[in-house]
Amino acid sequence: MERLRVEIDKPWLSVADICEYMAVSTFVVTSVLRSGELPAVKFGREWRVATGDFENWINAQRRGDLSASERPVDAG
Repeated sequence: MERLRVEIDKPWLSVADICEYMAVSTFVVTSVLRSGELPAVKFGREWRVATGDFENWINAQRRGDLSASERPVDAG
């Protein structure tokens, strides 16, 4: 399966950015963030996700992995 590239020209994504990209509600995104499934940092009340972490998470979901952190690192 070909790896998806998230082509958003920002180093950090907000919940709104992810909602728009995935066409889902804020409830869906914040639930994934609160569970820790998608790596993120929280500044006060605002969540931020590194674009690379979001891309890795999407691709892990497509492969059916339990989490992006459990996938082997590509040494090539």
